[in-house]
Amino acid sequence: MTPTQAPTRLALFDLDHTLLPLDSDYHWADFLARNGHNGDPATARATNDAIMQRYDEGKLSATESAEFMLGMLARNTPYDLAKWHETFMAEVIRPAITPQAIDLVRGHLEAGDLCVVATSTNSFVVGPIVRAFGITHLLATDPEYVNGRYTGRFVGTACFREGKVTRVDAWLKTLGRDLASFDESIFYSDSMNDVPLLEVVTTPVATNPSATLRALAQERNWRITDLFA
Repeated sequence: MTPTQAPTRLALFDLDHTLLPLDSDYHWADFLARNGHNGDPATARATNDAIMQRYDEGKLSATESAEFMLGMLARNTPYDLAKWHETFMAEVIRPAITPQAIDLVRGHLEAGDLCVVATSTNSFVVGPIVRAFGITHLLATDPEYVNGRYTGRFVGTACFREGKVTRVDAWLKTLGRDLASFDESIFYSDSMNDVPLLEVVTTPVATNPSATLRALAQERNWRITDLFA
């Protein structure tokens, strides 16, 4: 790519509750539990609810999340996981994707912007979802895969809170770019966990924001957009 062809605008998207009106991590765990693929269904769903509550409260660490979410991958074969994920996409994810979210992404893609999803959810769960939006670049928490099985651990830096900034910076460096090399860098997110990245882009957009992020966005005059009713 020559300098004259390089995109001048970077569009970063969180995924859960931003492009999707749900949390894909939570619903994947719930899907596995409901279908008996994650041990005792009642116990698995109760643990999932507790993990989600801690995330919403901003009290969940990347390690705590990995122990539960990536542990589900480790307990099952890649073949079964892939088969179940196809059903998950058909039953849970695709019906939840809204025209408003598709239009938002399409507008950036058609404008020639460099588009990337940056999400704390693991790449196994979100890879097919991101492709459904037509986005080819994904930064996510990467599960470790050894000798044909997931280990239940993640590799590298988790794409979570300050780690999301680290991952974006490192990815841009592989392209010979940084945030300052764009005329505009936009980040869409719903969550207070993403404030570190919202603070370093030129155009932070609080998207379907939580009450605390909405208040912060109003205080700082950040853009606010609501894609979902």
